[in-house]
Amino acid sequence: MRTPLRICFSLALLVSLAGPAYAGGIERLQTFYHDVRALQGDFTQTVYGAKMKVRDRAEGTFAIQRPGRFHWDYQRPYQQLIVSDGTKVWIYDTDLEQVTVKKLDEAVGSTPAQLLSSSEALERNFTLIDAGTADDLQWVSLTPRDKDTGFESIRLGFDDHSLRSMVLKDNFG
Repeated sequence: MRTPLRICFSLALLVSLAGPAYAGGIERLQTFYHDVRALQGDFTQTVYGAKMKVRDRAEGTFAIQRPGRFHWDYQRPYQQLIVSDGTKVWIYDTDLEQVTVKKLDEAVGSTPAQLLSSSEALERNFTLIDAGTADDLQWVSLTPRDKDTGFESIRLGFDDHSLRSMVLKDNFG
């Protein structure tokens, strides 16, 4: 599985977040987390190196159904399929024709996959900070409470109706 420096997702939600304008990113995150039980969409994952130079880019589709079920399909530049039934995770590498099977909590722990697919209270695994408005999105920053996650923080950007962007900063900056 890839350990990206920055992940940007373009999400098309099955369940939209209808309702009044929210005060900030934390409220939008909590509404999203409470109201959305399933989502699917296309994603673009971009890995940046020193001086924000693009090192890698991947594209694919995903579908998530809470709690714990997801289907993550990397299509370009390499094919890889990651599937969870809520108990186990199967990672299929097309080029190697190899499947790796892990327990869900061992495979996702306090990762972005856990964040999107879990029904567990966010505050249990993350410290939430309202990160203001930028690029017409309300942002919230999540810092993992467990320091052995492989990443430093996650920023989620919400528009008026849904989650639009996820940016992950790994432990290497």
